[in-house]
Formats: sequence, structure tokens, C-alpha cells
Amino acid sequence: MKKFYLTTPIYYVNDEPHIGHTYTTVIADVISRYYKLLGYSAFFLTGTDEHGAKIFEVAKKNNLEPKKYCDKIVEKFKSAWKLLNIEYTNFIRTTDEYHEKTVQFVLEKIHNNGDIYKSNYEGLYCIQCEKFIQEDELVDGVCPDHNVKPVLYKEENYFFKLSKYKNAIFEKIKNNEIEILPETRKNEVLGKLQAGLEDISISRKTLKWGIPLPFDSEQTIYVWIDALINYLSGIDYFKFSNLGFNNKEFWPCDLHLIGKDILWFHSVIWPALLLSLNIPLPKKILAHGFFTIDGKKMSKTLGNVIKPAQLVEQFGVDATRILIVSMFPIGVDGNFSLSEMKDKYNKDLADNFGNLVSRTFGMLNKYFCNKLKTLLPSQILRQEILNCVKNYKTYFEKFELHRVTEVILELTSFANRYVQEKTPWILAKENKIDKLSQVLSDLLYIIKTSSILFFPFMTNISLKILSCFNEDEKDLNENFQTLLRQGQIYIKAEEFSQPEILFKKIQ
Repeated sequence: MKKFYLTTPIYYVNDEPHIGHTYTTVIADVISRYYKLLGYSAFFLTGTDEHGAKIFEVAKKNNLEPKKYCDKIVEKFKSAWKLLNIEYTNFIRTTDEYHEKTVQFVLEKIHNNGDIYKSNYEGLYCIQCEKFIQEDELVDGVCPDHNVKPVLYKEENYFFKLSKYKNAIFEKIKNNEIEILPETRKNEVLGKLQAGLEDISISRKTLKWGIPLPFDSEQTIYVWIDALINYLSGIDYFKFSNLGFNNKEFWPCDLHLIGKDILWFHSVIWPALLLSLNIPLPKKILAHGFFTIDGKKMSKTLGNVIKPAQLVEQFGVDATRILIVSMFPIGVDGNFSLSEMKDKYNKDLADNFGNLVSRTFGMLNKYFCNKLKTLLPSQILRQEILNCVKNYKTYFEKFELHRVTEVILELTSFANRYVQEKTPWILAKENKIDKLSQVLSDLLYIIKTSSILFFPFMTNISLKILSCFNEDEKDLNENFQTLLRQGQIYIKAEEFSQPEILFKKIQ
């Protein structure tokens, strides 16, 4: 089986989904759809992280039991992903019974392997981060990420022998057995590993909103250990559910897509747990950067939190998806600006791609009454398509999705210039039907090619355009694989239908 297993982080349910969650999830959906088109059995896992001190406190403020609070927020996540046409395979919740069974089973195994011991711990703990924080990491006495003062935490806990796996993890990251992208993130992790690695506390005695340790019911499992194990429970690796997944066939994970702030957990702690379990390690970890909103950190106080529905209301589902992905490279910090997104929408979608589709089908109707036996594409056009497809594959394999969108738009820009150079309206006036047929054939080839390549990003728009060629979703896989293999597709239709306006310009 050709398989591709990718994951998003499971999102903390202390608040409703916003553009940060949307960014990661749309990227994952685009990658998943790409591999499905290639004929892979793609398993796309997302979900919610529902235990821990932060959730307990937020639920309390809302006068709800923690589970009821989580149920309420989870529905908002599921609704947001449905709105954005996110096609996940499984939505895992850390309060799911089969996840809790998996977590306890894993901790029991690690304990039996001799990698867990009991000891006293004292340290500073940031409830917002749900992690311990060193004094030298504080800025003016507060957590730099959440601007809150950490609490002093002291009690007898259970510890995982993380230090035992330092050398093994260092070598596996260095040799790209665990590939961390981008390279700068890999170097950061290696540098931090060289500075030393201490064992970590994996339980809490005072917090009851969590999964009890299987070997000591008086303590609950540290929320991050609980959360990381979702990547196994989400595919039902140990067969604790009746969801009908293929279990171990999808492991190891091909891609963990995360934010850079949780890279340490995924690149060091998670592999160490897997090594203790003697389970193969994930292949790739892609850590995206942070971003601001109009140059400022997203904050409720500032009122600049952007929710998925706001974007869809302004741009539509498909445009929202491609705009989010194409605004800046995945691996770097970036900035979201609604005004910049609007400009990009008008320039790339309405004036470029949308205009190309509109003017081409308009001429097809005007000059040929929507009936045309298309000719083979001209040589210059074939070369443009070949170049586009070659770059498309290269950038997708590197997960440089902003460049993937750029190469498709370069092809459609070429087509718009091609119209101006060939002046089909003059060819029609001079009754040069053969030349006019060639120009419109070339344009139709570019539109169909672009629509197929755009599919992972803009699924609905792509299908609308393909329907004008009398094709639908069942033709996509063959078209896509032929295009990527041969650098060309074929147009079978001789009669076409007119498309609706795809992208209305935003004033």
C-alpha cells in the first residue's frame, strides 16, 4: 500500500478556532489531497487536546464541567473545518475512551521497560504553556509567550528517563532519520540537545482533570505526554476502538505538521517515548513559524483575532484556503493582513486566473458557440506546461506550498499575455479560423491544467471549471497523475459549458 500519514497538532480547547488553527489545518488538508491525487492512501489526523490545568480553569470560569466545556468548543472546531472543506480522516479527542486506553497502555509499557521512576520535583510552571519553564527563559519575570508569571510547582511525581535517549535522538536528527524542516529548526534542536537533556516529570498529583496513571491512580498523566500519544491512538495503533482503521499499516507517521513553539516536544520527547516503546520514529517534522496580524501579535485585548468564518465571508471558501497558504513561506515567521489578502485576491484570483477563465470561455461562446474540436497544444505552450509541472512537483515535495501556487499563477499569467500577443479578436475578424482554433485550444489546455493543479487548494473552484469540460471528480486522479507523469493532459470534450463568475472583485 502506498500510504501517507500526516498530522496537525491537536488543538487546545481553551478557546474557539482562529486563523492560527486554520493556517495549520488548511496546509495539512492541501498536502493530504495532493497525496490522494497521486494514488496514495492518505490518513489525515487532526483533533483536540482537552486535559490539563488550563482547560480546568477555563471551564471553571465558564461555569461548566471540563468535559461539557470541551464538548462545546470541539463542535466549533468541527464546524470550522467543515466550513473550510477540510477532509480529515479522523478527529481525535483526548477525552475519547480509546485514546485514554491507549495512553494508559503506553505508559504501562514504558513503566515496565524501566523508563519511569518516582522522584520529587520543584520548578516554575506556565499554566498557559502547560510546561515547565526555566528562570533564564523568563522576560521580566513572566513567560515570554503568554506574558503571565509562572507558578512554583513542587510535589512528588513520576519521571521519564528522557536523558537515556539523548545520544540516539541526536544522531537520528543529525542523520535525517527524523527529518526536521526547515533546516534552521533542525540546527536549533541539535544545539539544544548538545547543551544537555534532563529527565522530565510525566505526572501531576494535584490535578484531577487528566488521565490517571495506570500504575498509580493518585496521579494524572502530564497533558503533553497524553497529547503526543494521540498520533498512535488516532490511527488506533493498539486496536482499542472499533473505528475500522488499518492500525499499524499507516505507521510510521510521514509528516507531523506543527508550530515551531512545540518543536521540542515533537522532535525530542516524542521520539524518546517511541524509542522506549520500540516503535519506528516519524519520518518528517515540519515546523511552521509564528505570524502577526497587521504587524501585531494576535490578541483578544487588541481585538485582532481572525476567525475562519470571517475569512470565508469576505473571500469565499476556496479563496480563503489558497490565500492562507500562499501569503508567506511555511517555515518562516509572517504577517497576515486582511488588506494585503484582499489585494492578493484581486490580483491573483480575480484579475489573473478568474479573468483568464472568463475571457477564454467568452470567446469560445462568441466565436464557436461553445463547440470546438481542440487541437494539440502548440510547442511553446507544451514547454510552459512542462516547466510548470516540473516546478510544481519539486515544490510540493519540499512542502513549499507558496511556491506551488506561484508556479500555477505564472502559467495563467503566461496565458493572459498569450491572449494579448495572439489577438484572437483580430483573427476572428479576419476569419482566420485555424489560427483562432489553435489559440483557444491552447488557452483551454492551460485552464484545464491549472484547474487540476489547483485542486488541492481550491477543490470547489477546480471542479466547477472541470465541469465545463464535461468532467468531474472521478476523472481527477487519472488527469492529475497523467499530468505529473507526462507533463500534459487531454481534452476529450468537443462541446463546453459556460462557467459562472469564479472570483468577484473586492472593492
